[in-house]
Amino acid sequence: MRALRVASGASGGDLAVISGVSRSMLSRIERGLVSPSVETLDRIARGLGVPVSRFFGDQTSRTDLSYVPAGKGILVERVGAVAGYRYELLGHQLSGNLFVEPYLVTLLPQAEPYVTFQHPGVKFLHLLTGHVTYRYGTKVVKLAPGDSLQFDATALHGIDSIEESPVSYLSVVFTMRE
Repeated sequence: MRALRVASGASGGDLAVISGVSRSMLSRIERGLVSPSVETLDRIARGLGVPVSRFFGDQTSRTDLSYVPAGKGILVERVGAVAGYRYELLGHQLSGNLFVEPYLVTLLPQAEPYVTFQHPGVKFLHLLTGHVTYRYGTKVVKLAPGDSLQFDATALHGIDSIEESPVSYLSVVFTMRE
């Protein structure tokens, strides 16, 4: 509870006012000296803007941190990958139920448009350089540097045309572990 309070930027006094729970009671709860009622937990959770379930998650064991210095991502060779699409893995998540794959994708000079990518999960794209048209199912969107897309990746998708090179983009795929 203390970590959530500190992360929110609230002092013990601030949280006491917001939640309607006395400062002394909050202090005793944070130090593990008293077990609060469900009603008190609900008031504190509302004061912090989190669900009550957040207090019961095993957050202390979820300590993944992935740091990748510029230019030091892992080059991923994909079997059957589209020619000219270079994938640099920028991080990883080992704990929890959510699998996250952040890639820096660079289209090499021989890269051709490819619109039949299809896989489980949700994909987020952020164009860094170049200009492309991106196809998602029957929709086509023009993308310029700074533009983003997010979509259900189970539909056919991919670069429909390369309008201006060089092209690079951030691609993050989110899937649930089984």
